[in-house]
Amino acid sequence: MTAHSDSGEKQYREAFELIKSKPEHLGLMSGWSWYDDPKRLGFLLARYKFVAKMLVGLDQVLEIGCGDGFGTRVVAQAVGHITAVDFDFELINSAKSIMSDRWPFECKVHDIMQGSVEGEFDAAYSLDVLEHIPEEQESRFLENILGSLAAHGIVIIGIPSLQSQSYASAHSQIGHVNCKDQKELKRFMERWFRNVFMFSMNDEVVHTGFHAMSHYNICLCCGKK
Repeated sequence: MTAHSDSGEKQYREAFELIKSKPEHLGLMSGWSWYDDPKRLGFLLARYKFVAKMLVGLDQVLEIGCGDGFGTRVVAQAVGHITAVDFDFELINSAKSIMSDRWPFECKVHDIMQGSVEGEFDAAYSLDVLEHIPEEQESRFLENILGSLAAHGIVIIGIPSLQSQSYASAHSQIGHVNCKDQKELKRFMERWFRNVFMFSMNDEVVHTGFHAMSHYNICLCCGKK
């Protein structure tokens, strides 16, 4: 049977033609996830959606450790302007190469361990970064983030739980040098904030259930001390 050019549902034709002329691509990290364990992209996007919902309507937002920027676009839908940084120039180049002109954001190389990002931001978020920072350097990590945060600012930090590490991949176990139990993460963030709200995450589901069964921990902080 020969397919006709007018087959299928006509309401999608305009969208199909657009994507044919402007194809979308995965970046280096997201492409690896899609190749190695496709469901990880679902978990990643769910984390970014949580951040987007918490920060909706804010004007200036900073992302620390954006990787290839694949998830950043989700937050870009909800806020005014994102400055996204990573210390890996190859990942930043990848982020720029897959960026959409519909969802643009500022993207640049910056090592947060070397200093704060220039500017003042209404919120900063960092997903899957703190666990890579040695414990003896974690205070500098937070202090440099706070150096870019307005007095009214919000910080969101997301990291794998300590309990999850027995199930972590070989790649993750090499880099994860500072995973924390949820209570420990809360105590750490309370050194810098008056209000720290904790969330658990299992796969793509964010909840407030029993912390010891959480695979991933997210803390939302406000009221900078």
